[in-house]
Amino acid sequence: MESFLGLFASAFISATLLPGSSEALLSFMILQGTENPYMLIAFATAGNVLGSAVNWVCGAFLMTFQDRRWFPVSGAQIEKASRWYEKFGIWSLLLSWAPIIGDPITVIAGILRVPFWKFLIIVTFAKLARYWVVAALALAWL
Repeated sequence: MESFLGLFASAFISATLLPGSSEALLSFMILQGTENPYMLIAFATAGNVLGSAVNWVCGAFLMTFQDRRWFPVSGAQIEKASRWYEKFGIWSLLLSWAPIIGDPITVIAGILRVPFWKFLIIVTFAKLARYWVVAALALAWL
């Protein structure tokens, strides 16, 4: 159970704006062959989705501070992100799995108040698909 929780934590951290590499840990654990790959995928997905949900919540509540001097994002940057998001729409969340752009996309979804249930469905699909691919590649090495 400890290994599952470690993977969950790694996936959670990887989904926030903090650096992490849950894919490498998932691959390593699959190659070890001591745990059920389906359970590993489930824990990695759950942790990663929860981390993205935290990003959404941060984005949703971040805007209450936009008038503060210390606020890290300018109004122009928020407007630019909003236009980009409006151009590509909710389906841009399918890229939430991608390095570099995935985490900010989930924050922007919160800022723009994408309905949380839609957010969860799309992000869960994207994250699960990514971990399935990672697991399949790791299993191909066995």
